[in-house]
Amino acid sequence: MNVKTVLIYALKVVGIILGVVIIYVLLGLLIPYIPVSAKDDGEKKDIPIYIYTNGVHTDIVMPVRNDLKDWSLMIPFEDTKSKKTDYNYVGIGWGDKGFYLDTPTWADLKFSTAVKAAFWLSDSAMHCTYYYAMKEGEDCKKIMISRNQYKNLVKFVEDKFDRDQNGKFMLIPTNAVYGDNDAFYDAKGTYSFLYTCNTWSNNALKAAGQKAALWTPSDFGIFQHYK
Repeated sequence: MNVKTVLIYALKVVGIILGVVIIYVLLGLLIPYIPVSAKDDGEKKDIPIYIYTNGVHTDIVMPVRNDLKDWSLMIPFEDTKSKKTDYNYVGIGWGDKGFYLDTPTWADLKFSTAVKAAFWLSDSAMHCTYYYAMKEGEDCKKIMISRNQYKNLVKFVEDKFDRDQNGKFMLIPTNAVYGDNDAFYDAKGTYSFLYTCNTWSNNALKAAGQKAALWTPSDFGIFQHYK
C-alpha cells in the first residue's frame, strides 16, 4: 500500500468521523425541540420536585422525606462529609463515573475521560447531593407533581442504583466529592454519547409524566421546555 493510498484512506476515515460528529451535533440541537407533553393524571399536584443543572450534569431534586419515601434511609447522611441530618432536599443524577469523579466542570474535562464516556468504555455512578433549600432560576426549575407521579419517579430513580447483597446502595469511597453535602454510589448502565446524564434526567421526567424532550444529550434540551 503506497503513501497516496494510505492518505486517501486516512482522509476518508477522518471525513466519516467528522460527518458522524456533525450529524450528532445537529440531532442533539434539533430533536430536543420535539416535546413530550406532560400527562395530567387528574390528581392534586402537591409534591415539589426540581430539575437542577450545574452546567454539565442535570439532577432531579426531591424532598428528603415524606410519607411516600425517605431517601435518607438509602442515602445515609453520614455518607457525606458534613454528616448533617437537617437537609430538606436531595438531588440525584446518573452519569459516567469518570465524568463525575474527574470532571466537576467542563474546564476539568480530559480527552481520555471523554472518549471512555462517549463509547461505552467506563462504569456509571449516581451522584447524590443534599440541600437545605432550592432557589429557582435559570439553572433550577420547580415542578409540582402528584403522589402517583412521585411514586413513578422514585421507582425510576431507585432502579438505576446498584445494590449489594443486602439491597443497600453501594457507596463509592472517594474524596472527589463536590462539597461537604454529597456522595457517589455505583449505578447500573453505561454512559454514552447516545445516553448521557441529561438523557437520564429527561427520561426521569417522562417517568413522572412531566414535560420533556423526545431525546436530548444536553441540559439545554430539558430546560427549554420549562422556560
